[in-house]
Amino acid sequence: MSHLKEGDQAPNFQGINDQGEPVSLADFSGKKLILFFYPKADTPGCTAEACSLRDAYDDLRARGFELLGVSPDTAKKQGNFRKKYNFPFPLLADTEQAVLQAYGAWGEKQMYGKTYMGVLRTTFVINEAGLIEKIFTKVNTKDHATQILAAMS
Repeated sequence: MSHLKEGDQAPNFQGINDQGEPVSLADFSGKKLILFFYPKADTPGCTAEACSLRDAYDDLRARGFELLGVSPDTAKKQGNFRKKYNFPFPLLADTEQAVLQAYGAWGEKQMYGKTYMGVLRTTFVINEAGLIEKIFTKVNTKDHATQILAAMS
């Protein structure tokens, strides 16, 4: 597991988005990127988080941010999720958890006394130079966009 911190170079990644198209960190070179990792498409917390970002999309874009969501779901499931909630940003299908692991967003979790491996809900704000500017490990799913905008202003 990666132990990234603010100021670190963001790990490069490559994957397939919800449209079946390749996407990489290099695609966002010279741009500010909100890279958010969530456990599972179309579940209550993940839907609230993504909808918060969708609802503030124009404001985030006006401040120069691009957005990319990442989960271990398939491209088809990501596409269905995006279409159902009309997300204006792409979703990355990280079925092998390579991007999740590179960013330290895959790790041990506990629920109902059981330990298992899964997605650690985390958001990274990456600046134009590819450096991690901010890391959110305590994501407010219902108001994540406000959380990001307040921290980045």
